[in-house]
Amino acid sequence: MKLDCFIKGRWSEQALISVQPMMSDVSNNGTAEETYLVDMDACYETFDKDGDGKLNFDEFRLICKALFRNDKGHIYPLPEERARHIFQVFDKNGDGYVDKEEFTFCWNHWIKVIVRPVSAFLIVDVQNDFISGTLNISKCNAQQDGSEVVEPINRLLETVNFDCVFYSLDWHPPDHVSFIDNVHMRELHPSCPIPADKAQAYDTVVFAGPPPMRQRLWPRHCVQDTWGAELHKDLKVVEGAVKVYKGTNPEVDSYSVFWDNKKLTDTSLISQLRMRGATDIFICGLAYDVCVGATIADALAIGYRAVLIDDASRGVDLADIEKTKATIINNNGVIVTSDEVAAMVEGRDRRPELGYKLAMELKNAMEEAQ
Repeated sequence: MKLDCFIKGRWSEQALISVQPMMSDVSNNGTAEETYLVDMDACYETFDKDGDGKLNFDEFRLICKALFRNDKGHIYPLPEERARHIFQVFDKNGDGYVDKEEFTFCWNHWIKVIVRPVSAFLIVDVQNDFISGTLNISKCNAQQDGSEVVEPINRLLETVNFDCVFYSLDWHPPDHVSFIDNVHMRELHPSCPIPADKAQAYDTVVFAGPPPMRQRLWPRHCVQDTWGAELHKDLKVVEGAVKVYKGTNPEVDSYSVFWDNKKLTDTSLISQLRMRGATDIFICGLAYDVCVGATIADALAIGYRAVLIDDASRGVDLADIEKTKATIINNNGVIVTSDEVAAMVEGRDRRPELGYKLAMELKNAMEEAQ
């Protein structure tokens, strides 16, 4: 991906207009130096402690200290190694300093995003079949009640000013490859450990393809235009939200809201997020370790700053839920509870993991552009 496409497509100038409020409005307990994060020239001059017209690493670390904090006065630690990685992204000529031209890039494409993110709320598959229907997750190993996600999601929709809201829906045709009762419809590969007549729900089989395809088998669920595929009746659906349908191809499953499991076809989500200039994606829903987990893994892989809302998600298997959490953390995502979301959306709670993620994406884009 070329750098101009990266900036204009994913983080457009329109999405990064300017930081209008004073930083004191963003953080009631912030330092005086934080207030200079609203003006580029004032910021540069304030943190240029020795007045030599450029920022050394220690001066840049002071900017990071002002950035990565919350409105309760807590300063998030940023390991020195990560701080150096970030510094090197903006020290483009490698002279050990960030000069004014380099800082302009840093300001427009890093600091602005951290202070004023464009936040999307993605609610994954809160559908009847996963809550009380044919694939009721409370009957799976983790025995978690899917209906418990409705209240925190509704509260977020009512109290947080997201820039855009998306609802995903599993939307399967009747002959879908993932349904246990359809296992006889397709040839199994010789390497499949289970014959068709012995396969049960939640087993994994290998279909012949080509190419061979591993497939976890599920009870029939979320069939198009049925009650089971509808969003739960108590889930709030806000005006202007976008519904994204997935799993519509009978030959391939689709856990992620971004594209199918083979990555052959994407959904409308990618273009919708780009059109809105989204920088941050807050993700929750059902099931934590399946569709929610696959979606946030893809969001991070694409390059978004991604946040999973723990108490607004429920899953199938406790061990797989822990694996999902590890994947998120290892890829610079963040896991929060719903009461932390508003401050993050409003730029009052700024996490270093997300700042590091953004810097590394800018680095990758610059390297690809060379």
